[in-house]
Parts: sequence; structure tokens; C-alpha cells
Amino acid sequence: MSTENKKKHCLFSSMMARLWLIMMALVIFTIALMWVIQILVLERNYTKVAIEGIQERLEPVEEQLNSEDLADNDQLIPYLSKTINGKLMIVDSEGRLEAIYSYGHQLDIDEDEKNIKPWQNIRDSEEYQSILDGESFSREVRERSQLISYEIGIPVLYNGEKEYIILTQNFTELNQVLDMNRRQLIFFSVLLMIASAILAHILSRKFTKPIHIIKGTVDDLAKGDLTAVPNLKLNDEVGQLADSVEELSRALRRVDDLRKEVIANVSHELRSPLALIGGYAEMVRDIHWKDEEKRTEDLNLIIRESKRMSEMVNDILDYSQLQTGYLQLKKEWYNLYEIVESEIMFCEPSAREYGIQLRFVSDETEIPVYVDALKMSQVIRNLLYNALNHTENKKEIIVSLKTGEDGCLVEVKNPGNPIPGEERELIWERYQRSQHQAGRREGTGLGLSIVSTILKAHGMTYGVDYQDRMTVFWFRTLKDEESK
Repeated sequence: MSTENKKKHCLFSSMMARLWLIMMALVIFTIALMWVIQILVLERNYTKVAIEGIQERLEPVEEQLNSEDLADNDQLIPYLSKTINGKLMIVDSEGRLEAIYSYGHQLDIDEDEKNIKPWQNIRDSEEYQSILDGESFSREVRERSQLISYEIGIPVLYNGEKEYIILTQNFTELNQVLDMNRRQLIFFSVLLMIASAILAHILSRKFTKPIHIIKGTVDDLAKGDLTAVPNLKLNDEVGQLADSVEELSRALRRVDDLRKEVIANVSHELRSPLALIGGYAEMVRDIHWKDEEKRTEDLNLIIRESKRMSEMVNDILDYSQLQTGYLQLKKEWYNLYEIVESEIMFCEPSAREYGIQLRFVSDETEIPVYVDALKMSQVIRNLLYNALNHTENKKEIIVSLKTGEDGCLVEVKNPGNPIPGEERELIWERYQRSQHQAGRREGTGLGLSIVSTILKAHGMTYGVDYQDRMTVFWFRTLKDEESK
């Protein structure tokens, strides 16, 4: 595509140009509609009204024309010639013109050829035969679709003989008025087009200015300027869009802060076990290599810290896979009781380290669920680690299973202060750590986000409550018929 074509494409693809074109299209449509109404409705209506006016003026004398001799009433012919804006012609039975009247005065048909021109037009028309046959007629005379005159022929009795009168209504004045209306409409149309083009340009700029501001803000956010906000105070849909972008900016800043925090946390969490592993490995090599008891103790610590590092790395990898859409559930029928019991046993060594008791309560030992067992184990383990991180030493954590018609309710309860309402939704986000109470801050901060993603993939409901001075993280499995 050439540079010139690209410029044209950009010009007509912009919202401002499209708004301008839409407004101008509406104006052009309105002007076209005005012309259609003027030509097809108003002008025809003017003509129709004028013709009906002639017919109405003839009605009072129509009976006299049909029954009386015009020669006996010397006022009738002048009256008729005055009622029309044209001429009255008297024609004998053989089709010869005898007299012409205009506005009550008889004209000399020999002095001015213009006086007999209307008669010549009639004589050359098809209606001339109606005159010879003594039949009434009426016709519209047009030139280039414009009405020039309206003619009415009526057989009458004049001096005891059958003759004919022709009334010719001239529409020159009406046509002049219509022409003036058209010229005014042309002027008005041009003026309206110019004014509309200017107004459409101003309005389109005004309408698109907030959108350009929002676009600039989004571009700044895309470039990494997370402090950019639209700063628009509007009460319409564009204002709602600006508010959404501002909320997006705040969310991105929050995520960025949390990302920096988790990087710092992970760095610290990885550095600590690495330092311990390195230190104790050197002790085993240099000091305790002959002392079996000390060597075993040091090696166990190295193994424990390496497992801790492995779990943190696995959290990061698991979350990355879940968020990129690589989560594929391998569902089978499993016993939920056994899954939970296994994870409690896995976490008991960590709990004993801080003097924390893990109590498992279930109303049944056989709870069939159609789930991905590995992912469900990950959910239970992350909820337990979250409870351990926020439980003071020598306290008790309760894990309960309650079966019902709506599925099995799984609850992990730990003592502590309630989580503030504004944090209850945030704790399920990535990198988020609840700061509602003092406690251990181990892990990457991705555990609850992983829990949320896995439970959503299973179609399960979940949440966090506060009951009897205990924080309760819960989720509910699906009914048997809904699991598949």
C-alpha cells in the first residue's frame, strides 16, 4: 500500500472521520428529503389547490351556464373572466373563435397575436374535437413537467345558438413563486451543508477527544507507565470507560507492587535455604563427616530445605501453566477422605515444628468425587500451608468434611483475626498475601491463586468466612451428576 493510500485509509478509518461522515450523511439525507417533499408533495399540492379553486369558483354559476342564454345576462361573462387568472374564449359550433375576454374586458383578437395564442394551442390539441362535438373537457398544459395553464371547456347557449366557452387559467405567477421557493431551498441547502460540515467537525472533535485521551493513557500503560490515568469526569459511557481504565491502572500498579514483593520474597526464601544448604554441606564435609549423628542431622536439614525450595519452584511453575491455559484435568473417581487425610499427614511435620495440632473431622470415610486427584491434593496442601502460615504457635487447625445433597463441603479452619472485607477478594489474586495478622510469611504468595484456578476448572464454588473466631477457607464439591 502506497504512502498516499495509507494516509487516506487512516483518514477514513479514524473515529472522528467516521462521525463526521455519519453526521454529514444525516444532513444530506435530510436535505434530500426536503427536496422530495418540496417537489413531490408541496408543489403538487399547490397545483391541486389552485385547480380546485377554479372549480369552486365555477360552481355558483354552473347551473346558469347549463340552463340560461349567456346573451341574456351581460354580467355573467365578465364575472367568469374575472374569476380566473387567464382568458375566457367564446367559440361557435363550427369551432371558430368569436371573442376573448380577460379580467372582464373583451380583447381585440386582430390587434395582438398573443391574445389568440391560447386558442391556437387548443385548436392544435386533441380537445378541439370535444369542442366540435359539444362536449365538456378539462386539461392541464405542461412544459417540461411544469404546469403552464389549466383549461376548462363548457358547451353553452349564446344568442339562441349552441356555442362553447373555454376558461384558461394561467399559472405563471404560481410557477414564479415555486421557482423562488426552489432558489431559496437551494440557498438554504448550501448554507445548511456548510454549517453542518463545520458543526459536525467541531462535534466529532469534541466527542473523540476523551477517546484520544483514554487511548493515550492505554498506550502509556502499555509502555510501562503505570501511573497514567485519563482524568476524565464524564457521566456517560465514555466516562465509564475512563473509570474502567483508571481502575485498570490501579490494578496494574497493585499487581506490579505485588510482583516486586513476590520477587523479593522468593529471592529471600530461596537465599535462606541455599545459605543453610551451603553452610551445612560444608559442616558435613569439614567437621561432622565422622560424627554419624551430627552428619545425619545436617543432611536431614539439607534435604528439608531442598524440598522447601522445590515446593516454591513448583508453585511458580504450576501457576505459570495454569495461567497460560495448559491445565488439563485428568478426572477419575477418587475418595476425597483419603486425599485429605494424605495431605494432612504430609503437612504434619511442618505443623509439629511450630507446635500446631492438625485435627481432621469427617462425617463419612467414603466420599466419592470425580476430580483430578493430583490437582485436588494441591488444593488441600495449599490451604493447609496457608493456615499454617497464619496460625500462631501451639494452636489448632481443623479440617472438616461435611457431606450433603449439594456435594461435600471442605473447610480448613485456623484461629485468628477476621480478614477485612476489602481483602477477601484480593487474597485469591496472584502474588497476594493477606496481612490481617502476624504470622509466618513463607512461600511465594501464589498458593491461594493456584487454589482458585484449580477449583474454577473443576466448576466448584469456594470462599472465605469468619466463624467462632476462626478463619474458614472452604470449597464445595459438585454433586455426582454434575461432576462428569
